[in-house]
Amino acid sequence: MSRVGKKPIPIPDTVKVVLTDEGVKVQGPKGELKRSLPPQLAITVEGNQVLIHPREDSQKVKALFGLFRTLVANMVKGVAEGFERVLEIQGVGYRAEVQGSQLVLSLGYSHPVPFQLPEGISAQVERQTRVILSGIDRDLLGLTAARIRRFRPPEPYKGKGIKYQEEKIRRKVGKTGSK
Repeated sequence: MSRVGKKPIPIPDTVKVVLTDEGVKVQGPKGELKRSLPPQLAITVEGNQVLIHPREDSQKVKALFGLFRTLVANMVKGVAEGFERVLEIQGVGYRAEVQGSQLVLSLGYSHPVPFQLPEGISAQVERQTRVILSGIDRDLLGLTAARIRRFRPPEPYKGKGIKYQEEKIRRKVGKTGSK
């Protein structure tokens, strides 16, 4: 059995967990999230805790057990507090700005790169080089940050590009001229 899967998920007072035929629906002050559960897993709400139980004992179910416990815990935390992901843009002339629900990036190309933010994700730009993405769905937030980072990943020689705030770029030594 999964050690992660066995842990109960605490429910804050401001969050409401509703079990449906397809899966689970979590409502809170920041919004509402839904997720379907595989039929091999059972979910119960006891008091102010959510418990997930496997219905059968196979390797696939053991893998899903811990995964879905973490996904439901992220849903509870997301509707209660929300999530944030910070991207930093490094490079001369590289900058970002928000125009409505679109993030416009200047990344050294001959044209600005527009990026349409998905529903439920908001962006805030500080000092034109720091983008703060926020939302209640952790999966969608991480996917959105990865898609933005893919426009100009950080390169190891000068460190130019878009990186996560906590990411460390291992710098390489460039070529040296010979005499």
